[in-house]
Amino acid sequence: MTTRVAPSRSVDPDRRYLKRAMATPLLEREEELALATAWREEGDEAALHKLTSAYMRLVVAVAAKFRHYGLPFPDLVSEGNIGLMQAAARFEPERGVRFSTYASWWIRSSIQDYVLRNWSIVRTGTTAAQKSLFFNLRRLRALIRDVSSGALTPENRAYVAQALKVGEDDVEQMASRLAAVDRSLNAPFGEDGEGEWQDLLASEAPSPEASVMESRDTAKRSEWLGAAMDRLNAREQLIIRERRLREDSVTLEQLGERLGISKERVRQIEHQALSKLRKARVEQVGDPAEAGLIPAE
Repeated sequence: MTTRVAPSRSVDPDRRYLKRAMATPLLEREEELALATAWREEGDEAALHKLTSAYMRLVVAVAAKFRHYGLPFPDLVSEGNIGLMQAAARFEPERGVRFSTYASWWIRSSIQDYVLRNWSIVRTGTTAAQKSLFFNLRRLRALIRDVSSGALTPENRAYVAQALKVGEDDVEQMASRLAAVDRSLNAPFGEDGEGEWQDLLASEAPSPEASVMESRDTAKRSEWLGAAMDRLNAREQLIIRERRLREDSVTLEQLGERLGISKERVRQIEHQALSKLRKARVEQVGDPAEAGLIPAE
């Protein structure tokens, strides 16, 4: 006797997310205010989770408006969730504004930035005027029945510029960029087809001569710095290393506690040490500006 096993049904995680988002009930104003306050003042993560979960449907709704740009819908939703979390981090409940109203702006902004970054391999732009053109140019062209994908007529260009309060040159540039198609850098060119477009790109790497010069300059600066540091006493060396030669410099107060002196005394010692280093630089290279030993005050 053969036992038949029913096939397992795997639920699409994206569909499961959408279903959960739409099923989560919305919040009343009082509950929303209480959750936002608990998160802001007490760091209550449970309150944050409940607050953001209630507005996942808002993320889905906003993301759906950007589907026609050809980007994966789950990615749009993910970017919208980032905007939702940013809104939760910055929301000030005492201002009396509904969280949903405030979050809508952050969700839309996050998704718009994602679309602009990924719609084309050529960065479209992120200024307010460029965003307005990118997201509204096609709509306005359809409104005036200009369905071509090429350049606008002078009359239509002036209409779009006036409607969006941007310059006509900006309108023309955006229309050209939206009409263009991205070209693969691996696409062949020439009669024999042996070359690729990427072969024509200029390298941004420094030349061998520049690399050698930079290496020598760095070694010389290190030599100068070592010689200059030898003129400082142990405490001065410690303060200069901790305050000027580290990426994450130590505060005056931290050094004061470490050395058992006041932070004002640390400042005085640091100033004295810097004066000694500048004097050493002048003796070594003549012009302190050329040595570049330590960050300026």
